[in-house]
Amino acid sequence: MNKTVHKYIFAGGGTGGHLYPAVAVAEQILMIEPNSKVLFVGTKNKIESKVIPKLGYKFKSIWISGFSRRFTLRNLLFPIKLFVSIIQSFLINLNFKPDVAIGAGAYVSGPIAWMAHLFGSKIVLLEQNSYPGVTNRMLEKKADRIHISFEDSRKYFKEKDKLKLSGNPIRTTLKLTDKSSALKEFNLSEEKKTLLVLGGSLGASSINTAVKNNLENLNKAGIQIIWQVGELYYDEYKNLENEFVKIFPFISNMSTAYSSCDLLLARAGATTIAEVSYLGLPVVFVPSTNVAANHQFKNAKSLFDVNAGLLIEDNELNSKLSEVVVNTINDVELLSTLRKNIKKFAKPEAAKNIALDVIKLAESSKVN
Repeated sequence: MNKTVHKYIFAGGGTGGHLYPAVAVAEQILMIEPNSKVLFVGTKNKIESKVIPKLGYKFKSIWISGFSRRFTLRNLLFPIKLFVSIIQSFLINLNFKPDVAIGAGAYVSGPIAWMAHLFGSKIVLLEQNSYPGVTNRMLEKKADRIHISFEDSRKYFKEKDKLKLSGNPIRTTLKLTDKSSALKEFNLSEEKKTLLVLGGSLGASSINTAVKNNLENLNKAGIQIIWQVGELYYDEYKNLENEFVKIFPFISNMSTAYSSCDLLLARAGATTIAEVSYLGLPVVFVPSTNVAANHQFKNAKSLFDVNAGLLIEDNELNSKLSEVVVNTINDVELLSTLRKNIKKFAKPEAAKNIALDVIKLAESSKVN
């Protein structure tokens, strides 16, 4: 007889792009199996340490960090951090005994998933990007299943039989609400057009600089702004806040933020694309240049080519931002077209389908 209570350990974080897909799968697991036990593991100084406890999940941290491709003094600590994180991962797995360990792609998932495999847990990897991260490529031999978001990802994995094209899971709590009420949450006017600026959970220097340089033009055009500048940049930009410019280090209630905007200016990360596709939002994408294989540009270009999103390259943002935003936000027909076309890329069942697969693997686990 199968166990009625399964245990799932999620490892991931560093950025919202790695964290929120894992949260979306956890939400679905608990909707299907309310008695399941869920534990998140991350690092104590990244987004997950703040978000996960607020969501009501148990959270533990390990002392791992990424390894820079360039020589830095921080790299000298990497072997020590890796050794300590392996010991911590051993103890976490020993105490929790997960039926399934789900790695969300960030470096923190490496020690946890590797150790869980040694304990006999089933291993599931979530790959959000078209070009898989280093950690997932290193873990693929240990994995029982690898859920990918883009067909293009297949060519980068060797274990083809483990791959499943499921799409990028999004949170069930994410939804559009009444725009008027959402604007009131930000103390903004219903009479003005609203631009939402997102540079990712950590912020984006080039986007922040361009918005600052174009702020006067945007204000003159009657555009109000909800601006997530990122934790690293908040002190530098907070003095720019006024009646029509609301500045935040991080926006936790994304449903309200998305519901407030007429147009979104954002990076082209896989999670952002999955969320805006699901909600049907018009977006001006500014792909990051600091990503592997230039995958954000490829993501944005695939949408731009079918009129499902606009695209400004990072090095042209400062000069083009005002013109593109003002023209787009006031073009009702274009906004409608962008909303309709981007919705075609939505995969709303991704989180549920992945959760069902994870539960099936848990039922075959022999850990407990």
